Amino acid sequence: MYVQFDDADENNDRMKESPHILIVEDDQQISHLIGQFLRAHASSYRVSVARGGREMDVVMAAGRIDLIVLDIMLPDEDGLSICRRLRASSHIPVIILTARGDEYDRILGLEMGADDYIVKPFNPRELLARMRAVLRRAHNGGASGSSQANVMLRFLGWSLDCRQRILLDATGVRVALTGAEFELLRVLCERAGRTLSRDQLLDLTRGRAPGLFDRSIDILISRLRRKIESDPHNPDIIKTIRSSGYVFTPEVETVS
Repeated sequence: MYVQFDDADENNDRMKESPHILIVEDDQQISHLIGQFLRAHASSYRVSVARGGREMDVVMAAGRIDLIVLDIMLPDEDGLSICRRLRASSHIPVIILTARGDEYDRILGLEMGADDYIVKPFNPRELLARMRAVLRRAHNGGASGSSQANVMLRFLGWSLDCRQRILLDATGVRVALTGAEFELLRVLCERAGRTLSRDQLLDLTRGRAPGLFDRSIDILISRLRRKIESDPHNPDIIKTIRSSGYVFTPEVETVS
């Protein structure tokens, strides 16, 4: 069964409002070390551990989860399959934890909807830094600290609500975005008509964290196109500028 790292006397209203981290990892030594490190260095977090997809579902059914650290190699269900399943039903941020360091696996994880990834072996401090960055993007308006955090950005019938961090289509229906997708779309909208390189987009959306690579921007662009373009293979909204980067073509209206 899953493990929770909170002391009973800490299970008060304050702790219930703290970010709840779920580690899905079948290696008990790794999950224990992560849990103990977070308990020592991020005492405001609640931490639970599940050994696979079935236990993860049990934990999620029991209460709110704010971030999932998800191992790829699990005994009952592949982590990438779990990530795809999560993305179909929730907006919970996901950090992929993998022993596979090649670029293909990192790309595949991002294509499945992960917000970030970290490769084993890793420094627990790096994992904590990435968790904090993902939580900031998900809950505090993003890593770039935009001065327009309380506005609505509108284009071609779409509405990007920067306060609630949601995207609505022309009929008012919410379109699911991950935290990374939201940040990228916001940056593009705020700089409509300007060609932005991959390096600029990395700096504006996620910062220069170790391990980020240019292809992660390409993957996020591809994911956004599938959600907002009428024909993702022949995009009109987010255009590729050969050897330069990307440009967001529509006029954007800013509503306070």
